[in-house]
Amino acid sequence: MINILILSAGTRDKVVQYFKEALAGKGKVIATDCSPYAPAIYEADEYVLVPRITEPGYLDKILEICREKQITGVLSLIDPELSLLADNKERFLEVGTVPIVPDAKQVDICFHKYAMYEACKALGFATGRCFLDRKEFYHAVENGELTLPIQKNDVKTTGSVGTVTVVIKSTNYEDITLTVNVNATVEFLCSREDGLMIQEFMNGQEYGADVYIDMLSGEVVSIFVKKKLKMRAGETDKAESFQEEKLFALITDFVKKMGFRGIIDIDLFEIDGNWYISEVNPRFGGGYPHAWACGVRVPEMIVRNLEGQTNVPEIGNYPVGKIMMKYNEIMVR
Repeated sequence: MINILILSAGTRDKVVQYFKEALAGKGKVIATDCSPYAPAIYEADEYVLVPRITEPGYLDKILEICREKQITGVLSLIDPELSLLADNKERFLEVGTVPIVPDAKQVDICFHKYAMYEACKALGFATGRCFLDRKEFYHAVENGELTLPIQKNDVKTTGSVGTVTVVIKSTNYEDITLTVNVNATVEFLCSREDGLMIQEFMNGQEYGADVYIDMLSGEVVSIFVKKKLKMRAGETDKAESFQEEKLFALITDFVKKMGFRGIIDIDLFEIDGNWYISEVNPRFGGGYPHAWACGVRVPEMIVRNLEGQTNVPEIGNYPVGKIMMKYNEIMVR
């Protein structure tokens, strides 16, 4: 019996459906959320309403579910919970449950953009240059080491040195456009909020890669790449399946050197024929349904690992030119 627990299922009903299909009667999919209005929980074989992850006793509640439901593997679909799973891996293993997440070290790097930048640089992988010290940024621009545009957290800038057009993404996703002095803008933003990072703007075509690293062998067994055609609210809204052997080799090399295992989602840019790594999410990406529809069945690979079997590599085993287009659906209960 293989029972899968999907935490914070929210609206990710497709992932729940995929795991039910992957289990094919071998066990159950149990989903959790803090809200009874999370539609994905009703796609599962069973669901449990739980406290918010920030509330005291949350971890104990999840461990209790793992014991009572005899959970074989647990995963989360939201970022804040991934660190909780990784940091408490031993506690889950003690109750017989495998956290489907990379180790805590890798998760921490993924969620600290500057740490990811340093890791890419140390391992020799191209990435957008980043600055925590704005004086270093000014020095790089003055010396011609870096040219505008840049991006600063969720602030994107385009233009030339001196004045620049700044597009600020507001909370309701409407753009506010201003023409400002670069140095004055950087000083103003840094004075108002701690922990901001200045990042070179990747002015190229963006791609996403859904990657599965076998949890038993540590080998990269699946890579699905999509060319992003349109983004909405930070997620891929429309995309086209894509393949390139050079990129497969780069991703495999990067993943192995970083030490990842399990499911990860990588954002990359192609600029003038060169590939740049942008960031890594150690979970199912929002665009994973595209991969499933093209025959890349990562949930089945996870189930095989939980059964104690290693997976045979299937890198690039999917059609190119297949377009994913997201659209809205409703659930009425």
